[in-house]
Amino acid sequence: MENVSGSVILSIPIIDMQKFPDEEEYKKLRDACDEWGCFRVMNHSLPKILMEEMKQVVTCLYERPREIKQRNIDTVIGSGYTYFPLHPVFENMGFHDFGSSLDIDNFCSQLDASTHDKKIIKAYGEAVQELAVDIARKIKDSILGSSEAVDFQDWRCNFKMNKYSFTPETVGHVGIHEHTDPGFLSVVQDDDLVDGLEVLHPPSGSFVPVPPLSGTFVVNLGDVAHVWSNGRFPDVIHRVQCKEGRTRISIVTSLQAPRHGDVEVAKEFVDSNHPPLFMPFNFERYIESRWTKNIRNSEALDLFRANRPSSTVSA
Repeated sequence: MENVSGSVILSIPIIDMQKFPDEEEYKKLRDACDEWGCFRVMNHSLPKILMEEMKQVVTCLYERPREIKQRNIDTVIGSGYTYFPLHPVFENMGFHDFGSSLDIDNFCSQLDASTHDKKIIKAYGEAVQELAVDIARKIKDSILGSSEAVDFQDWRCNFKMNKYSFTPETVGHVGIHEHTDPGFLSVVQDDDLVDGLEVLHPPSGSFVPVPPLSGTFVVNLGDVAHVWSNGRFPDVIHRVQCKEGRTRISIVTSLQAPRHGDVEVAKEFVDSNHPPLFMPFNFERYIESRWTKNIRNSEALDLFRANRPSSTVSA
């Protein structure tokens, strides 16, 4: 796409889920993963009304007093309610596993969610997990074909909901700093009214705005996808900027890693010219490394690089 001056305007690719199994759509998906590490999906399986209801639930939950929101704790480091008094525009809540009825029950109990809210959360969780797994399978098929064994069905789905309390005074400030997501992919229901998301386009080194598009999802590849593809896929660096003085809500479902077993390089990406770049590792241990060392991006993967001396791996 070009503007009136003839210069190219970069924008993330859009993948039409209804066009599969068309080979051209697989090629678009493969190219999006290789070049960007992110894309937008349209014509997907989630009803728009369910997306709208979920946003209403999230908005309602964030209206709770802070002492109630602070009851949102989780057993996994880095999960649960997060709020930084020195950075008051951003807060988030969530829980470890969208596939766990116990996690959903605990989350709803902590926040005094209504029966209706809980019903919406469960319905949304089932639907968005199905979509995340479907997208992961299509990524795999676009590169390796349908014979590769990994299925993603038993991978954990983490859930986070983010609120940015933007005001006219915070315009131009950072909502959330540059970071990568730790899991395989994140399915992001971005705010369909309030702008702010930007992603780094690796070939150009430029941050590219991702304007809202109602009824769609943004999909970001994370650190596990980078490992799984043996470094082929970039784990997209992204951030949120305050561009207007209105509250912004985003809902993030992250297909993270296998519930059982380690994260490891897929054997199909390994040959004599492409040795494995990473050793197998436990995902929870990786999350702990990122959190305790205050690392916002994939630099934490250096702990698990295959050429790292074994004596320092436990650092």
